[in-house]
Order: sequence, then C-alpha cells, then structure tokens
Amino acid sequence: MFDKEDIRQIESRGSSVATVQSQVELFRKGFPWMKIIAPATPGNGICVLDDAAAEKAAEYYAGAEIAGKCKFVPASGAASRMFKDLFSGLDTLKSGKDVPADSPAARFAAEIARFAFYDKELFGEPEDTMQSRMKILSRTLTGEGLDYGSKPKGVLKFHRYPDGEVRTAFAEHLVEAQDYMRNPDGTANVVVTISPEHRQLFEDAFAAVKDVYEKRYGVKYNVTFTYQDKATDTVAVDAENKPFRTDDGRLLFRPAGHGALIYNLNNLKEEVVSIKNIDNVANERFLPVTAKYKKVLLGKAVELRDKIFGYLKELDAVTGEGMSQALPPYIPSLTQRYDDKYMTPEVQNLCNDIEEFLLKELCIRMPYAGDCKTRVRKLREKLDRPIRVCGMVKNQGEPGGGPFIIQEKDGSTSLQILEGAQINKEDSQAMAALSAATHFNPVDIVCCLHNYKGESFDLLKHVDHETGFISSKSYQGRELKALELPGLWNGSMSDWNTLFVEVPLETFNPVKVVLDLLRPAHQS
Repeated sequence: MFDKEDIRQIESRGSSVATVQSQVELFRKGFPWMKIIAPATPGNGICVLDDAAAEKAAEYYAGAEIAGKCKFVPASGAASRMFKDLFSGLDTLKSGKDVPADSPAARFAAEIARFAFYDKELFGEPEDTMQSRMKILSRTLTGEGLDYGSKPKGVLKFHRYPDGEVRTAFAEHLVEAQDYMRNPDGTANVVVTISPEHRQLFEDAFAAVKDVYEKRYGVKYNVTFTYQDKATDTVAVDAENKPFRTDDGRLLFRPAGHGALIYNLNNLKEEVVSIKNIDNVANERFLPVTAKYKKVLLGKAVELRDKIFGYLKELDAVTGEGMSQALPPYIPSLTQRYDDKYMTPEVQNLCNDIEEFLLKELCIRMPYAGDCKTRVRKLREKLDRPIRVCGMVKNQGEPGGGPFIIQEKDGSTSLQILEGAQINKEDSQAMAALSAATHFNPVDIVCCLHNYKGESFDLLKHVDHETGFISSKSYQGRELKALELPGLWNGSMSDWNTLFVEVPLETFNPVKVVLDLLRPAHQS
C-alpha cells in the first residue's frame, strides 16, 4: 500500500505505517452504532440541583483539597466559519449584485457600529448602499482592514464596555479563570490549544491585558499555548477507500478534529481541569452566574472524586489489595484462602453499596459478574477511571452533543455525550430516544485526572477508538473521505465516570456566527 517515499512522509509526521494502515481499515469497515438505551433526562441521568444543593456543591469545591487545577481552552480553529455568510455576501457584492436586505451580510453592515471591533475611521458611518456594505465587509474580512476572516476567534474583539475597554474572547477567559480557577497561591493556570501560525497573535493579545488584569484582579496568570500534534492528523481516502494522493503523488493528511486534543489534555499535570470552548464567553456582567455554576460543577466533580476514592480505599482494606501478587503460585491453599476473602459478607455488602452508587449516581448498571472475585475486579475497574462532570442546558435548538444512556460492550450501561453522526437514523429506538432528549452539552466540563493514589491517569487508555467520524470533504475539486478521531468529549472520554448536571442557559453564550455578537450576553 505504501512505498518508501510514503513511509518517509508518514514517519516525518511522527506517525507510523501501522497507525495509517489502521486508519484506512476504519474507512473500510466503518464505525459501529452506539446502542442507545434512553436519553438522559432530569431524574434519569441528569442531576437537577435546587438553590440549596447548588450552594452546597460550590461550598464543597471551596473547601476541597486539589493537587493543582487549570482552565483548558480549545482555540485552534480560525474564525472562517464564523464569517461564512459574510464571505458569501462579499462575493455577491463583488459580482456587481446587491445582497438582500434581510441577509446576514446586509444585517451585519447595518449594525456594524454595535460590534466591539467597530472603528469609525476604518468603517465610516454605515449607509444603505452597495458601496458601504462592500467597504464594511471587505474591511472586516480581508487584509484591507481587520483581516478577521483569517484570524482565530480567540483574538477577535468580542465585547466593548461602557468605559471604552474592549475585550477579546481570550481576554474574557482570563477574567473567568481568575474567579473560579484560582489556586490558593493566587495563580490561575490557563492552557490554550492554538495553531502554530496564530501563536504571535495570542501572545500579543495576552501581553495587551496581562499587567492590567493581574493588578485589577490580584492574580498571577500562568498561560501555556499548546498545539494539536501533527502526528494525530489522519490520512484521507478516495471513494474506493484507497489513500488519497495529491497531484504530486503524496499522501494527504488532515487534522483529526477536537478528539486529537486528548493528547494535549493527557500532558497536563494538574488534578482538576475545567474545559470550555473559546467562543463560549459573555460580557462580565454575566460572570456571577457563569462562575457560580462553574463552581457547582467543580464541587460536584471533587465530591464524586472523594466518594469514588473512598470506595476504592475500602476495597483495598477489605480485600488485602496486592496480597495475591505476593503469594507464591505453588501454595494453592494460601491462594484459595486469599480468594475466599472476596466471599465474605463485608466484601459483598461493600460491593452492593458500590453497585447501588454506580446505578443511582452515574447510571452504570453492572452486568452479572459470575463469581465474587470477578465482581470485585469489575467494580474496581469501573471506579478507577478519570472523572468528568458535564454541564447540561435545556435544548433550545442550539448545536451541541446530546446526553444519552447507552449500553457498553461489556454489557454495562453508561452516560455518554453523542453527536448526531453517532446515532443510527434507521434505528427506531435510537430515533425515539433522540426525539425525547431534553438537554445538550455546551462543552462545559470539569475533569478529575488523578487516581486515588495521586497518580495521573493515562487518558489514552480510556479512549473508545470505535467512536470516530467519517465525513465527506473535497481537495482542489476532488471528493475525498476524512476521518476524525473520537471527539474530545465524545469517544475520547467514553471510558470515564460521568455525571451530568443541569446548568442555566445563561451560562451558554457561544459565538458560532458573527451576528451572535448582537445577542444581549455580548452587548453592554
């Protein structure tokens, strides 16, 4: 399949022939559908807290011992999709035709003065003419002005305040971080995933506010910029599932989606990590509600951590963890005596408690284990995993993965965030579950990445590699198929202990298209 030049190309990217061959095989065999049991809903997979319970969770976070924490912000994409409608409108105007008055391009031009990046000298006063619209669109999107069409969302000016201060999306994340992710020593760790070509833009954006914010909020920022590793790019194939080749005969590799960021997450040393997309920020007047519910999620995460750690330590105590490995295999009487420990009432009562906890709190229904020793082993495996607590908002038609209860390969059930591409449209039960879904995940997630012994989990061991995506793309007019790795909050976290918690819709304020910046959460 691959010649010597192909092998050099593959290895120069930090990948291997075996990895690329396995990717091609995935195109050929496809991905299995998830077996959906039911949508996760309030009382059946989604935890709904009243004010007292929310306050209790936030207080638990305030008093918890945590071995370091940081805010993780995926921000590697360019803002081109945010301006897709404007590019289309600009092309129409350049062709000599006007855009409809109700089109996104016309609405944007008419409302230009309401955007944080408006500058009268650059844009002039908006007028109801083709020439004015052309000028506004061109000076927003191209190098003639702001060149926003080629810049990342993180460095775009999102908000203007009454005192004249203007903030980028990245700046708003810094403001959030000093509130709910501050360490006891006054530092706030922020890890931002970016594209290498955008590094200087982000460094300049940070330098512009660092001193001001550190003085204003009494914080010390530790900001780290990381890249999506080229080794995680996946090979493209043609319609016959053969490696796609460019005109010069080279293999074509493509970024593998946000699932590749599990490698970045795996490199973090902090115990508790908060994940939130770069475009999901709001005007600072929304910070009280945003921070409150982030602290609620953080509190539920460390509370869940402590419960699970407690059960694991109890299992160690009642089963004599490690004894079986130390026993000589040629003394069967001692080995049998050790195995008998799994059948004591103390051990079985603890197993009953754990199974009840897993079902009640995490919707994990354990299959029949067969014998007591296997039962303990399987329960230990379910407990000793990374933890994520995901905020869920009521479904208002916004984009986002949905929460479901699914059946795993081992027969157990679990809570998962599924995208539409993972749901079999020909499965009536799956479609019924989809139509009955009430919430979606806005990528508002808190993770606990250390085990009960204080060691970092190897997150790569908890990825379900059968939950990727295949999509249709094109390259220079030629059709191809692209492979995305299991999504960061989908398949890459499939084998995590998961809790869904309802949060208010006010905490979700994404900017998917530029006109979203006209919503109240982004206006002063």
